Amino acid sequence: QVQLVESGGGLVQAGGSLRLSCAASGRTFSRYGMGWFRQAPGKEREFVATISWSTGSTYYADSVKGRFTISRDDAKNTVYLQMNSLKPEDTAVYYCASGSGKTAWDYDYWGQGTQVTVSS
Repeated sequence: QVQLVESGGGLVQAGGSLRLSCAASGRTFSRYGMGWFRQAPGKEREFVATISWSTGSTYYADSVKGRFTISRDDAKNTVYLQMNSLKPEDTAVYYCASGSGKTAWDYDYWGQGTQVTVSS
């Protein structure tokens, strides 16, 4: 059974940083791409970043490009999202998922989410 467990969310002031982690189990982690999505209250879930399994190439939403960095440690079966220069509009529940692409349909397993709140 595949499980994804996010951690690292919290409350931070605008301009601050957080690092989210997503620990995976139940499949050969290194053979799958991983992604981060977020969902703010009253809004649809939106793509944030993805990292491929083969080359480690990354892709970001324009709204986070230059501020967020996705990375993975296959030895630890963990993917990270380093978030810098946080803005109030980054407030959302952040989800990690297994797959690749820029839409939620491209991902087959999801974590339970971790709340990120950025105060102004």
